[in-house]
Amino acid sequence: MTAAGVTRRCLAAMTLGVGATALVASRTSAADEPHRDLQFPPGFTWGTATSAYQIEGAVREDGRGESIWDTFCRVPGKIRDGSNGDVACDHYHRFKEDVALMKGLGVRAYRFSIAWPRVFPEGRGAVNPKGLAFYDRLIDELLTNGIEPVPTLYHWDLPQPLQDRGGWEARDTALALADYAGFVAGKLGDRVSRFFTLNEILTFIEEGYLRGRFAPGLTLTRRQLNQARHHAVLAQGLAVQAMRANGHGNLKVGPAENIIIAVPAFETPANIKAAERATRDLNAPLLTVMLEGRYTDTWLAAQGEDAPRFTDDELRAIGSPVDFVGLNIYGPSVYVQASEAAPGYATLPVPETHPRMIHWLIFGPEALYWGPRQTASLWNVKDIYITENGTPAADKPAADGIVYDLDRIMFLRQYLAQLRRATAEGVPVRGYFLWSVLDNFEWNEGYSSRFGIVHVDFKTQKRTPKLSAAFYRKVIADNALA
Repeated sequence: MTAAGVTRRCLAAMTLGVGATALVASRTSAADEPHRDLQFPPGFTWGTATSAYQIEGAVREDGRGESIWDTFCRVPGKIRDGSNGDVACDHYHRFKEDVALMKGLGVRAYRFSIAWPRVFPEGRGAVNPKGLAFYDRLIDELLTNGIEPVPTLYHWDLPQPLQDRGGWEARDTALALADYAGFVAGKLGDRVSRFFTLNEILTFIEEGYLRGRFAPGLTLTRRQLNQARHHAVLAQGLAVQAMRANGHGNLKVGPAENIIIAVPAFETPANIKAAERATRDLNAPLLTVMLEGRYTDTWLAAQGEDAPRFTDDELRAIGSPVDFVGLNIYGPSVYVQASEAAPGYATLPVPETHPRMIHWLIFGPEALYWGPRQTASLWNVKDIYITENGTPAADKPAADGIVYDLDRIMFLRQYLAQLRRATAEGVPVRGYFLWSVLDNFEWNEGYSSRFGIVHVDFKTQKRTPKLSAAFYRKVIADNALA
């Protein structure tokens, strides 16, 4: 099936088997109309998300420099299946086909990341015109197809030369990212109105600089870790300032963070209050400092001599006002209940029998309600986007070649129901970006973990929408749960 065919006719009818097609056939009666109680707000933005290293490939083409993930993947034993992102989904050459797939889904926006080493091979200094030209082409293709481009500036692919000079342990990396951010805003801001800055500081610092499971594979002391994280949140604030200084008048900017969500064990006023307090505490060196412009006294005291070194000017930069906040939510971080003992809440152990999608992903759809609700309440955020949400699944094609991923549909339906609960209560969630449109290189899992709603045969690069693609297409078309 060609991508052009996908754009011409109903995605489900063109790409799914007979049984699947029946599930998404055109509605013929009033009973098939979406119930108004399941509707999302008018104008809600439905999108998909990817990142550069996970899909682009072409790592040695057109002047792209080396990233820390290129280096990390060459270390034996770091990637589960021994793979790398050298080719990935070959999106660099197949982006028009992938945009056509997204148009077939009916998405309104596409969140992708710009590869820093593709634009600045050395991290700063000389610009690579061919690298920037790729994103010009991608953005133009998206706009031609009625899809809003929503770039993320940093999704973990730090240029290796910057890592060689200290990476996020070095304050200069924050300054380099600000220079890169200001340049991109100036060059692409004529066609892009919304940018996300850094993706998941929590993850790339904790996994890359503490546990060594992600690039660059370090295991720092707590003091070193806190300083590296401080430089990352400083980069977020400096990037906001640089983009406002160099971008165009309609530019809007904000972070995309995997918020640590404390969920009340059950809903009582005391537990709800305790969970909100816990969320603020748990995000102290991340969203809390970004949105309040200061580290909490409790967190600094807990770090003691290991607290990061910072200046008042740095805190002012970190607290630079943002236009929106992106939340990457896959499940709850902790469950809590109220406690009379300090700090006013107690975290509860998660039983081994608690439902999970895979060994590390707890099934907790209520996170997609509490995360946005707490963000709005704690920090008075007026515009929230769910910048990532999705799940891996077994994803084995059936005899007819289709992936009948009912488990992913179950996941999405339950999580979206909680998101709809939030929007129905007035929580200002403006859009949702499903992770991910394509199966891709899943970091240290390699290609052994599939998150896409479109199956990718990595030997042939053939794209085949899964059953979940038909489900998501219907959600978008109805602006309601399917």
